[in-house]
Amino acid sequence: MERREFLNLGALLAGGALLTSRVAFGHADERRSRLVLILMRGALDGLAAVAPYGDRDYAALRGEFALRAPGEAGGALPLNGFFGLHPSLEFLQQCYAARELTVFHALATPYRERSHFDGQDVLENGSPRAHALQSGWLNRALARSPGRAQREAGVALGQNVPLVMRGPAEVTSWSASKLGALDEDTLARITDLYAGDPLLSVRLADALTADAIAGADGAGNAAAIAPEAAPRDMSAAGTPARPPKANGARYAEVVRAAAGFLRQEAGPKVAMFDTTGWDTHANEGAAQGQLAGRLAALDQGLATLKQELGPVWSDTVVLLVTEFGRTAAVNGTRGTDHGTATAALLVGGAVAGGRVIADWPGLSARALYQGRDLAPTLDLRSVLKAVLQEHLLVPPRELERTVFPDSGAARPLRDLVRT
Repeated sequence: MERREFLNLGALLAGGALLTSRVAFGHADERRSRLVLILMRGALDGLAAVAPYGDRDYAALRGEFALRAPGEAGGALPLNGFFGLHPSLEFLQQCYAARELTVFHALATPYRERSHFDGQDVLENGSPRAHALQSGWLNRALARSPGRAQREAGVALGQNVPLVMRGPAEVTSWSASKLGALDEDTLARITDLYAGDPLLSVRLADALTADAIAGADGAGNAAAIAPEAAPRDMSAAGTPARPPKANGARYAEVVRAAAGFLRQEAGPKVAMFDTTGWDTHANEGAAQGQLAGRLAALDQGLATLKQELGPVWSDTVVLLVTEFGRTAAVNGTRGTDHGTATAALLVGGAVAGGRVIADWPGLSARALYQGRDLAPTLDLRSVLKAVLQEHLLVPPRELERTVFPDSGAARPLRDLVRT
């Protein structure tokens, strides 16, 4: 049932839960692996998030956007002597030092055009072509992982269930309500009103259960994420992106809810949500500026996730991916346009980290893809297959046949997850 339909039936819930199916989680799997997928919609600038300051062509190509070497004012945070993290990503740099972060660079999906909508569809459906499948790779993986008899093995946090989580496996979803909190007496009256209806009584009970698991605090959080009166750009979906402070409050709310679900012994083992505002065509900034603010909000959200997960963090892998990269050179409006290869991040207590994995193509004019983009040398599906196989124990045959059809050339990487 869609959230709008549910609310039209009069279920004014205090906390704001949205469920596509019942919260009747089955027994916990013997393996306590947890996975969080974060989609960074809008095309993250991988050359900014993970700067190749050691490339001799980088500074000239990026101009005012080039990050200096670690140790210099406004410099990148150190990784391996060639790559550095954006200075806003302090928590992630700490994770790298603790061997809980692996960085992938010069990678891409099979998509080679420049449409956000088609690029995101390929990223989510798991096939080489846009709109080729009506289900998502993560849902199909859940349907074929151990414990698949468990109901609601995954949870999507947001107003809709994204394509990547749609498919044969049952998933649940949760969204923060914009309604004010109700007092206990009003909620009791609603419960009594629905008691005689077999559908509405179940939906109400499910919603209240999910809200309790997520640890939501209702209207207070909803007010905190309201957009501020500040300049805003347009996100990948064509809607105004939230400014950095609002993004930070939203991340905190969503990751606390995600942690609430994943902490449950018999709860979902996978959570996912998406973020927007990465489509930086104008005034992107370098060490400071628009992109820096968004990266800082994301970094703090990840730090909050670790804190909220507590001991479950050691069983958790967080994967951050985007539909494609951005141009290697800065455009005329001091931003970057749609590109090809980019960076992805794998972070968590279960990550065998402290590495940058990249077959670096270089940034010379001859090395650029179509003369303008970082060239892709790593297939994102090789990363996804490795995580699903090593962490969620999806059988290799199912990865090739069902989860990522027509992906034989994208061989899975190895040893990305601690055993």
